[in-house]
Amino acid sequence: MSTAQITDYFNFLTPGDIRLKDSRIGIETILYEYIDRGRTPEEIAQLYTSLTLEQVYATILYYLQNKEVVSAYMKNWIEHGHTMREEQRLNPPPVSKKLQQLRAERKAKKIANVSATLQPRHHPS
Repeated sequence: MSTAQITDYFNFLTPGDIRLKDSRIGIETILYEYIDRGRTPEEIAQLYTSLTLEQVYATILYYLQNKEVVSAYMKNWIEHGHTMREEQRLNPPPVSKKLQQLRAERKAKKIANVSATLQPRHHPS
């Protein structure tokens, strides 16, 4: 398999976004499982049932043939993930704020209900 053929397995959307053809799965997903989690290609194919074993092997082969470029790609992907998580933590989207508010209100209501049931009841004699 030549490098020209191996690239046929991928859609190079941007330098930071390489996906498997006919899939929304990026190469980082497969390579993370392979490099960082030590999974075999067969295990990865079982995890991501929309992929073929051939696609998994093609991704690994692409990585092995282009280690420097793909390692930089993975490093950027990891850094981007950290940046996005930190940004979300500091500036949660409005829907997250609303959910936090609803949870707090529900918890306050539950505490109020528990307190009310624990109050001693006075019965008129």
